[in-house]
Amino acid sequence: MSQPASTEITRLRDLSPEQRRSGLAAWLGWMFDGLDMHLYTLVATAFVASLLAVPESDPSVGMHGSIIQAAFLVGWAVGGAFFGRVGDVLGRSKALTLTILTYACFTGLSFFAQTWWHLMIFRFLAALGIGGEWAVGASLLSETWPKKWRPWIAATLQSAVNCGVLLACLAGYLLAGKEPRYIFLIGILPALITLWIRKAVPETEEWVQAREGQPVPKIGDLFSPAVRGVTWRVMLICSVSLTAHWTFLFWQQKHVLSLEEIVPLDKAGKDAAVVTALMWIMFGSLIGNFINGGLAKVFGYRNTIVGMMLAYFAIMYVSFSQVWSWEATKWQFAIIGACQGVFGLFTMCLPPVFPVLLRTTGSGFCYNIGRIVAAGGTVFFGIFVKVGDFRTALLYAGFLFIPSAAVAFMLPSEPKEADGVASAVD
Repeated sequence: MSQPASTEITRLRDLSPEQRRSGLAAWLGWMFDGLDMHLYTLVATAFVASLLAVPESDPSVGMHGSIIQAAFLVGWAVGGAFFGRVGDVLGRSKALTLTILTYACFTGLSFFAQTWWHLMIFRFLAALGIGGEWAVGASLLSETWPKKWRPWIAATLQSAVNCGVLLACLAGYLLAGKEPRYIFLIGILPALITLWIRKAVPETEEWVQAREGQPVPKIGDLFSPAVRGVTWRVMLICSVSLTAHWTFLFWQQKHVLSLEEIVPLDKAGKDAAVVTALMWIMFGSLIGNFINGGLAKVFGYRNTIVGMMLAYFAIMYVSFSQVWSWEATKWQFAIIGACQGVFGLFTMCLPPVFPVLLRTTGSGFCYNIGRIVAAGGTVFFGIFVKVGDFRTALLYAGFLFIPSAAVAFMLPSEPKEADGVASAVD
């Protein structure tokens, strides 16, 4: 049985073996989450073009690529709600195993796609596990690790995603110039850690105690009078901000490929430029995770979220309001990456505000439902740009961080622990 999160711990060496294994399992799950999440973005243009049997410059590539990414984001949202429910019913450890197996298997199966809609289906199914792993891993750590450490736990977990993306970048470098489908075979690797998780990671004591003699609340209880306030607020924040965030993550490669220094390069050179851009974003994000964690310790979650979303808008405006050189673009992408650390704060500030038996359901549903709106936004910006001017589309997308910051200002200043069937945020 894991040590309760309420136990006073001030040093890493004071953690119990169960807490350490839970932390490692969540971190590895998130790392491979990031790996499988971004393998597609590295080869989207080339792979979709090959499946459609058209040149990469053909307008249908961008349209079908955005539809596939939209399906992925919808699957992410559905998976967050579905596996969030599984985590509350079956327990955190079992659900974590199922989510990792899901995204590993279907990412690997993307290798066998023969048409664009095959790839769309595989990406949707892989996203079910990726979306579910977020809610389960966050709840696992919020229930086992010290509460005072939560801002740093959030930063560390988010850094796992960044490390996974960097692994994807490494795979992209090693396979640059090769047939793009081979990169998806790398996504099978996470399945190997599920054997260890099932053996080494126990269910949390908090979940076990809550399940004793207590029925699991219904999903509809998220909209009960005690909980619906935070449910609606977080749904609005995520819907708007994630649309801007994922529009940038998916379409930034098109912007990079349109830069005058990149256009003359051969295929291998362009592949390397796309990977380089993503690496600059991830290195910035690694630093930004801990900047956001430190700011949250000083100013609180709400103020930090509001401030960093406004900062995200500001750097998007500077980056895409005019044309910059490739060298300047890399530095701007690093700053954008640092702003993306704001999303890591949600990993620790969301789960605690929901009752224990609604914890993974609530955090998974509220955070990931925003991806359905983000999916629509990704398709919109993909179809909206008719002449290849992705810089303008990214500029307009950045403005969405302003209303999301306004809604974030209505969040509680600090998450309060919810108990029983009631939320402590109203």
